[in-house]
Amino acid sequence: MAVSVVFQSFGLAVSQLSDARFRRVFMIGIGLSLALLIGFTAGFSWLVETSTPEEAWLPVLGEVRWLNDLLSWGAAFLLAFLSIFLMVPVASAITSMFLDDVADAVEGVHYPDLTPATRTSFGDALRDTVNFLGVLIAANLLAILLYVFFAPAALFIFWGLNGFLLGREYYTMAAIRRVGRKRAKELRRKNFGTIWMAGILMAMPLSIPLINLLIPILGAATFTHLFHLLPQDEANAQYHRR
Repeated sequence: MAVSVVFQSFGLAVSQLSDARFRRVFMIGIGLSLALLIGFTAGFSWLVETSTPEEAWLPVLGEVRWLNDLLSWGAAFLLAFLSIFLMVPVASAITSMFLDDVADAVEGVHYPDLTPATRTSFGDALRDTVNFLGVLIAANLLAILLYVFFAPAALFIFWGLNGFLLGREYYTMAAIRRVGRKRAKELRRKNFGTIWMAGILMAMPLSIPLINLLIPILGAATFTHLFHLLPQDEANAQYHRR
C-alpha cells in the first residue's frame, strides 16, 4: 500500500512537469539561488580583501605583497567549489517559499473539487525557509563525519538523512495548507514510514547534476499528491473537501 501510493504520487508529479506554473517556480528558485550564492561569494571575497593587509611578513619568506590577492582569490575559488554542494539545499529552501503555487497547480488539475487552500503567509514561508535551509546545511555538514567513518555506506546515509529531512519538510508544507500546522504534524507522525520512503525517493536524484535542481518542484508536487492519497480520518476529509 505505502509503496504503491509513493510511486503513484511521484508518477503524477513527473507527468505534470511541463506545467507552466511548475516552470515559473523552478526559474524563480534557481535565479534567486544563483544570485544569493554569487552575492555571498563576492561579499566574502571583498571582506577578506579589505581585512587583509597589503604587506605582511611571513617566516622564511619575509616581506610579501601578494598575500591579499592570494587570500581573496582563494576565498572566491573555495566558495565557488562549495556552491556546487550548496546549490541544491539553497535552491530547495528558496523554492519552498513558492511551493503554494506548485500545490495549487497540482490540486487544480487532479483535485478540482477541493475548496481553496489556506496559503502560507510570506512571513511564515520566510521563517520556514530559513529554518529548513539551516537544518539542511547543518545536518549535511555533520554527516560528513559519518561519510568518512562509514565510507561504504555513505550513499545510503546521504539518502536516508536527506530523505528524512525532505519528506518531513515537504509533507508538512503540503498538509499545512489543508489542515493547519498542528494537525499536519499529527498526520506526519502517523504516516512517518511512508513519508520517509517518499523523501528517500526525492533524495536519490540529488547526486545527479541538473536533475537535482528539479527536486524542490517534484517534492512539492509528490507530497501534495501523497497528502491527498494517504488515508485520512473523516473529520479531516470533510475539512478540505467541498
